[in-house]
Amino acid sequence: MPGLHTKSEQGDEHYHHQRLHQYLLQGLGYRHAGSVQPRLAAQLGQLGITNAVSGIPRLPLHCPRPPWPRPLKPALVAAVTPQLLQSASNPHGVPLKKYDDNRASSTADRSQFYREIASGPFYGANRPGAKVSQGVMDRFWLQGITAGHHNTYACIKAFSETDFTADLKKFTIPTLIIHGNDDQIMPIAVSALRASDLIDNAILKIYEGAPHGLTDTHKDQLNADLLEFLR
Repeated sequence: MPGLHTKSEQGDEHYHHQRLHQYLLQGLGYRHAGSVQPRLAAQLGQLGITNAVSGIPRLPLHCPRPPWPRPLKPALVAAVTPQLLQSASNPHGVPLKKYDDNRASSTADRSQFYREIASGPFYGANRPGAKVSQGVMDRFWLQGITAGHHNTYACIKAFSETDFTADLKKFTIPTLIIHGNDDQIMPIAVSALRASDLIDNAILKIYEGAPHGLTDTHKDQLNADLLEFLR
């Protein structure tokens, strides 16, 4: 997903974490989803960003650490939370074979792997009537192929297996959850619908027919909803 950087009438800056995703994966190592947050907080603090919107679920728990104040209105956009992988505690999750196949494809031909994700499930380009530009799909491929191979490989385990259930239960402030009901990467039934049940005062917005890459395919709707929530 691309970054979202908007500015409200009050001048508060809102930054969607995915703009930094490639940079962080390349230089920091991504072995566990929870390991990125302290360093991400430091990076955003250096940028002077004081009110953040993020798809990283543990971000609000790290925000009290200086120099970055706690965001008042977190948002989970097409997020993995609470957990994707099928397990005894998550029987309706995604089977491990799906992610094993991803790892095998990444090892065999990662360039083709990224092209197939972009032209298939990520933006819903494999759905009848879908309109996804070649430029958008090429950008996805470019971000993937220029990221560190080891880190993107390890990322598959991090986003699929990390269990954020306990973290979501600690959310104490209103949280906006936005997800497409045709997300083929992070199925809504095991992500947003469960997350909305775990977070008190959650506001769930479901985008009809939206894919995982809704920050591109539904960017106007997303920007409007984020700005309305943040004001």
